[in-house]
Amino acid sequence: MNAVERFLKYVTYDTQSDEHSTTFPSSAKQKILGEALAAELSQMGLQGAHMDQYGYVYGWLPATPGCEGVPCMGLIAHMDTSPSAPGANVKPRLVRYEGGDIVLNAERGIVMKAADFESLAKYRGQDLIVTDGTTLLGADDKAGVAEIFTAVEYLASHPEIPHGRIAVGITPDEEVGQGADHFDVEGFGAAVAYTVDGGELGEIEYENFNAAAAAVTIHGVNIHPGSAKNKMKNALLIAHDYVGLMPPAETPAHTEGYEGFYHLSELAGDETKTVLQYIIRDHDRAKFEARKTFLLRAADYLNQRYGAGTVEVALKDQYYNMREQIEPHMYLILKARAAMEAVGITPMEVPIRGGTDGARLSYMGLPCPNLCTGGVNFHSVHEYIPTAALERMTQVLIRLVTAEPKR
Repeated sequence: MNAVERFLKYVTYDTQSDEHSTTFPSSAKQKILGEALAAELSQMGLQGAHMDQYGYVYGWLPATPGCEGVPCMGLIAHMDTSPSAPGANVKPRLVRYEGGDIVLNAERGIVMKAADFESLAKYRGQDLIVTDGTTLLGADDKAGVAEIFTAVEYLASHPEIPHGRIAVGITPDEEVGQGADHFDVEGFGAAVAYTVDGGELGEIEYENFNAAAAAVTIHGVNIHPGSAKNKMKNALLIAHDYVGLMPPAETPAHTEGYEGFYHLSELAGDETKTVLQYIIRDHDRAKFEARKTFLLRAADYLNQRYGAGTVEVALKDQYYNMREQIEPHMYLILKARAAMEAVGITPMEVPIRGGTDGARLSYMGLPCPNLCTGGVNFHSVHEYIPTAALERMTQVLIRLVTAEPKR
């Protein structure tokens, strides 16, 4: 199969991860695709092809004669899809885009409007794979899986192309921040790796947010409103005070590029107890630490106003900027640039306003920058991917792992 055929096959599997689950992987259905992927690697002739107890899929292609001394390179993608949009019964459709709006679902009146999605203009004259407007597509990251598998299959069937040992890893639960939790770095055996989990064609990413989560718990005192004067402490109103202390221009809706933010993602409670869920993001480590301190200072201020213990903040770091781990291995970025340029793609180095498995793996001893897949509008019913992107990224990966034989 080529990359397009593989992609269209993989998106028929429902592999949505579950952010509220306590199991690993977070949804058992991910393992259904995992088993199929492990079998596919075995059929290609990769060694050690298997899915482990946690749902990770591994396999490796041996080095060609003369390249046994070349350091092993890894290629990694994730099989799960985001819980941010429906992920079952995906119905992909191929359209030739000649401009204007795309009707995703005529029966339901779902349209992807060119005025709302300016990126469409770049793909005039190309074939796009779109959804039917009721689910996400799954290019994040089944496109990465398809591109890696197609590249490795090509190399397996063309032993005349020199390459070192190539390790393949497919992870579950990346979308819920657990993709690296049980990744077997030592067993994977790669010296360095790339995740193939980025966006539009040409993107190379080796900088990402430092990330933390904060649970802010407000403890109130609830008394019948008829006799509450000077007695009630309404946790909902104190939560409102806490939110009001946050810098209004430092939210996701007001930031871009390297600008960090505070993001209130959930609020639940009543007069007695209210819990705010925040995520904190910043590329700069010092600013990241300052943001966490600010959340604690806001709690201290309200505790002085309403009484000790009224506001509690529980902080948890999630991942860190991979840049400091990649900088000693910048040849990985140079190789990625060269591979893209060789197939006519203009490389673009952009900071990730988020994180990847590669960020955590880089801190686990596996330097791992991120490459594009070519997909657009991830986590959305408006997600799409040009077929040309799937094909060209396959070519990039083949060039990326090609090596000169040892003389």
